[in-house]
Amino acid sequence: MRTRGALLVANIITGLALGYTVANLGFGDYAELNRMFTFQDLRMFLAFAGAVAIIVVAFAVLRVRRTAGRLHAGVIPGAVLFGTGWALSGGCPAIPIIQVAGGYLPAVVTIAGIVVGVKLSRWANTRYFHLDSGSCTR
Repeated sequence: MRTRGALLVANIITGLALGYTVANLGFGDYAELNRMFTFQDLRMFLAFAGAVAIIVVAFAVLRVRRTAGRLHAGVIPGAVLFGTGWALSGGCPAIPIIQVAGGYLPAVVTIAGIVVGVKLSRWANTRYFHLDSGSCTR
């Protein structure tokens, strides 16, 4: 039986392990990310490809089946904004936290940008777009 405390501890341990791994791989380094996005260094690309390969095998072993569906209207613009923000700031939402923990204080600006972006996205969706906030495959 899972308790809230046990789940919280498990999440903290998993988060610390992920942060440690990501930081030691160099994925928290802006220069490393820049080399990835300009295809000067394929190490990070290969790490992502390896992660996809592992999850494909895990899904096959666990027999996870997914039915094809229509893409959610927000997937493409969201992916473009996410990728653009990642390339400009040098971090997806988790990386700036790792950068701040490593002493790179300009990442605080990225974290502020993420918070403002989420708020603006919710406001724009409520006011203009009215996209379903559920599954991305509806």
